Amino acid sequence: MSSPSSALSTRVLLVCAAIGVATGMLGGVAGWVTVPVIAGPAFLYGLVLGSHVLPGIIAQEVLRRPLVALITHVVAALIASAFNPAWTMRFLGTALLFGAIQEGAAALTRYRSWGAWRFFISAAVIGVIVAVVVYLAVDLSVRPTWEQIAYLVIAVLGPVAWTAVGLSIGSALTRAGVTRR
Repeated sequence: MSSPSSALSTRVLLVCAAIGVATGMLGGVAGWVTVPVIAGPAFLYGLVLGSHVLPGIIAQEVLRRPLVALITHVVAALIASAFNPAWTMRFLGTALLFGAIQEGAAALTRYRSWGAWRFFISAAVIGVIVAVVVYLAVDLSVRPTWEQIAYLVIAVLGPVAWTAVGLSIGSALTRAGVTRR
């Protein structure tokens, strides 16, 4: 059994799992609405995909340790896959990408700086990547100019908005005593 001071103690892994299950259910819902959103108001897809930043944001805000974003993202992807098995590889790919970006931002500060600015920088990076990849994958260039612009703005701001939600949830969990030893 892991000691309480180890980076990946049983307590840390259980918190990651709990956050992963909760956010994975939201990810499953996001998977269900993806096709209708892309087929209809595609410019809103950034809000849908942006919800996938939550596992890592909440885990890092609560635990402030290495690897918690990546572990929590993978758990969330597995839970989301139970809701929509056809999207399993997309969920896992998104989890690995978003988790790696969030871990990378934390690693750049040597896991010592946990200010909101750091979370929002990783969210903006994720938003830019999402904007470019989805723009090309869905061929939004055939849409009206206003919709292309709205898509790009919402794709970048979606993960930023969800990050604010995640930080709020993480702070509430911390106040509730989730991180007590």
